[in-house]
Amino acid sequence: MARINKGILGGFSGTVGTVVGGNWRGIDYMRSLSPARNSSNSPAQAEQRARFSVVGKFLQSMKDLLMVGFRDSAVKMTGANSAMANTLKSAITGVFPDFTILYSNVQISRGSLVNASAPVAAAAAPGTIGFSWTDNSGIGKAKAADKAILVAYCPELNHTVFANGATRSAGKDTLNVAEFKGKVVQTWISFISADRKDIATSLFTGQVTVA
Repeated sequence: MARINKGILGGFSGTVGTVVGGNWRGIDYMRSLSPARNSSNSPAQAEQRARFSVVGKFLQSMKDLLMVGFRDSAVKMTGANSAMANTLKSAITGVFPDFTILYSNVQISRGSLVNASAPVAAAAAPGTIGFSWTDNSGIGKAKAADKAILVAYCPELNHTVFANGATRSAGKDTLNVAEFKGKVVQTWISFISADRKDIATSLFTGQVTVA
């Protein structure tokens, strides 16, 4: 049974015949009732599910980061879903069933703020990664007080460590990744404004073996 919330001309929630109504993020919608799921699957469906599985597992490790990192590019969807669409489009490689993530094409944030110039990540003291960059305050909306977002993902553990780091003007900072000692990680850097209203499109800073 469906429930009409705003009178005969308003949206409804529930099922009427073959139509399903609902509301998502304040937007009323209607869709056709899904047919019963068939246990048989086409090769194309199997391939698509495999792609989603690989990307979903990877992005789940940094879901909280993506909710912020992709908020500006998410239109009627969550930041995590926007990141999923972006990664499926640009950062998955291989032939079914052996898909892998192309880390150099992954973005952990998208926005209009200018990222730092010439960022570098390298192994530092045991259990840490040192990030450095050239201060480019004054370029576009870039300001000295912008905060770095430092990110490291360990494929072996399927786990991500990230932190708000030093200011843009500092030119360097260190990310504590003690749990990744001796392991290979993939790294990225981004920046967010001091008032957290603007974010940069991230840059891949390479693969690092943690000391």
